[in-house]
Amino acid sequence: MSRSPKLTVALVQTDLYWKDKTANLAILEEKIWEISEKVDLIILPEMFPTGFSMDASELAEPMNLGICKWMMQMASQTQAVITGSAIINDGGNFFNRLLWVSPNGEISHYDKRHLFRMAKEDETYSPGLELPIFDLKGWKICPQVCYDLRFPVFSRNYWKNGEAAYDFLFYVASWPATRTSAWDALLPARAIENLCYVAGVNRVGKDGNEIEYVGHSSSYDFKGEVIAHAAEEEKVVLFTLSAEHLESYRAKFPAWMDADNFTIG
Repeated sequence: MSRSPKLTVALVQTDLYWKDKTANLAILEEKIWEISEKVDLIILPEMFPTGFSMDASELAEPMNLGICKWMMQMASQTQAVITGSAIINDGGNFFNRLLWVSPNGEISHYDKRHLFRMAKEDETYSPGLELPIFDLKGWKICPQVCYDLRFPVFSRNYWKNGEAAYDFLFYVASWPATRTSAWDALLPARAIENLCYVAGVNRVGKDGNEIEYVGHSSSYDFKGEVIAHAAEEEKVVLFTLSAEHLESYRAKFPAWMDADNFTIG
């Protein structure tokens, strides 16, 4: 499938009600419907229905229940892919699962690989074993969740016969204010090293554990330059990816040809 010349993306930076799915889905629905232009992809924060919680037994849902159905409805009505992570119970195991929901109702997913041990996430959730690459209008898209950002080998872009594994790398997050400097530094680094577009969507506000979040949802081009940025307010950030600009830069600066030849076991 040939890549669409443009891809328009929305990052929804929002405060979240603590462990209140009904309220969060309601406010997110309002924000989605306030998007004035046609977009191809809408990205929500990490654990957008509940906030970042270890109370998985209380908050988890199986696949294809309320959260999935809400995302299917939003995707169908907007004719955009909707993505973000939620607490899912699958086969008796809990996952911090990024759901990728297409307008036709198809659901794909990525389970967060790197679990944040400092919050004991690794004691509550099971790690993902696979990293899918999603396709949207010919754009190859790599999903990541929050703490994954600190592990560049896991998100490493690969080239085969001159074709990159992916064109756009995105992160959904609940990234605390105390480590904002790392968020601001690592997102453009991933864009530069992988010769791709990168975006990260983070929440704002304070959660039920009194942890503060200040957003800084942003998108970067393949040179690490800012395309769009939100400060600390609730905001929907819109930006457009250009296939022409991406391929032109990759042709002029093919650093991938000098990359070390290794794979993750």
